[in-house]
Amino acid sequence: MTSSRAGSRNASRLSVETPPRVRVAPARRGDTYGDLACALASSYGLVPDDWQELVLSDWLRVRSGRWASLDCGLSCPRQNGKNAILEVYELFATVGLGRRVLHTAHEVKTGRKHFRRLRYFFGERAGDPQAEFQELNKLVREVRNVNGQEGIYLTNGGSIELVARSKSSGRGFTVDTLVCDEAQELTDDELQAINPSISAAPSGDPQTIFTGTPPGPRASGEVFTKLRRAALSRNGRTPCWHEWSLEGDVDLDDRRNWYSTNPALGHRLSLEVVEAERNKYSDAGFARERLGMWDQTATAEVIDQQIWADLKDPASRAVSRITLGIDVSPDRSTATVAVAGLRQDGQWHVGIDQMAAGTAWIPAWVEQRCQQAEVRGVVVDGASQASTMIDDLRARRIRVTSTGVHDMAQACGQFYDCAMQGALRHIGQIQLAVALASARPRPVLSGQAWAWNRKNVDADITPVVAATLALWGAQSSKTKRAVRPRSSGGRVTVL
Repeated sequence: MTSSRAGSRNASRLSVETPPRVRVAPARRGDTYGDLACALASSYGLVPDDWQELVLSDWLRVRSGRWASLDCGLSCPRQNGKNAILEVYELFATVGLGRRVLHTAHEVKTGRKHFRRLRYFFGERAGDPQAEFQELNKLVREVRNVNGQEGIYLTNGGSIELVARSKSSGRGFTVDTLVCDEAQELTDDELQAINPSISAAPSGDPQTIFTGTPPGPRASGEVFTKLRRAALSRNGRTPCWHEWSLEGDVDLDDRRNWYSTNPALGHRLSLEVVEAERNKYSDAGFARERLGMWDQTATAEVIDQQIWADLKDPASRAVSRITLGIDVSPDRSTATVAVAGLRQDGQWHVGIDQMAAGTAWIPAWVEQRCQQAEVRGVVVDGASQASTMIDDLRARRIRVTSTGVHDMAQACGQFYDCAMQGALRHIGQIQLAVALASARPRPVLSGQAWAWNRKNVDADITPVVAATLALWGAQSSKTKRAVRPRSSGGRVTVL
């Protein structure tokens, strides 16, 4: 935390110098306690940066008297100030709201370090004459310093207890807020042990906070990864999620990338330290630890393989609204034409129409399909390698519907919804199943939506991208008719 300014501003109006690449947050309706939390902390010398105020404002937003987000996640490279955000949050939750907080960490030493920072505000014990802030010390009922059972208990009912995580460490606690620091190490078993502590929250309004960095190859990362997936997929009651990161092929030595992913770089975090890390770390380690890059191979699949298998119907076929989607791999070595449409029973069908090496075969194939059956539309992502096919298709009198980023985001969401709601069927083509298992979500539209991404450079996801485009085209009112009606002798002939 810096001490260059005092007071607080409403974070919804902040101009953050280094904004998160991904921000999934509740709509700015209702109120936020963020400004009050920052003002309280600032009065005791804990002055948040703009980016920290932004996160706190989103975490502490309320709607109709209850938290707008029950689960909040923050992924940011180390030494930027995640722990300071937790200090501000916990100080306000206990002092300002009288909430009971359980702070958990992966290691005992991490929890004790955090406890010592909090104890600085309240003093060593109740009635401590040496306490820095006597008005806070007067609120103290008890300070427990027993190793592994640290806690600060206030006269207003608020408390902060700290524990290292294990398969049984959370038993016996009843709290309002559960904080999971070092969430990249949080396992399903550990969460299942501690999560019941908020099931009967005294406030009746529980909240869980997760903070960490992208999981490494030896980290479990189960819970943190699923939380991120839910945020990017906009699944159910979407978690609040902030992420300072990069994606794709980036220049690890470009200082602009360092600054864009480390909001504290240049004041709390020195450039010399990052330069030393670059020399010491592997490329993968530096990308993960300092640039916040998530390993797509470790990110959970968007649609579980069993869910997809349950949608199999060998007799499935589309009988109306037949639409083709085209996708080409980044190196143009393979391409897929997928088909989608309505079945006789009103459910949606998707499948691979043709998949082959190269791209030269596509225009003739699509033309032949349009001659064999009435095709509602042909859809191509305007920002993809397949967009080069548009002119060749038009030369064959095939009208193409080209999508933009908003359309692609909508298409991915529709594909996901149809699959998860059981409104989609396929015949069980192995290439489509493999592509779906190799596809991962990537944030688009500033993290407010997602689109397909490959889990690694060798993965071929053209079948699932093409199927997604075809399904969108079958459902969308934007789809252009694939073949224009052609006038012949006063009659209209449909090709």
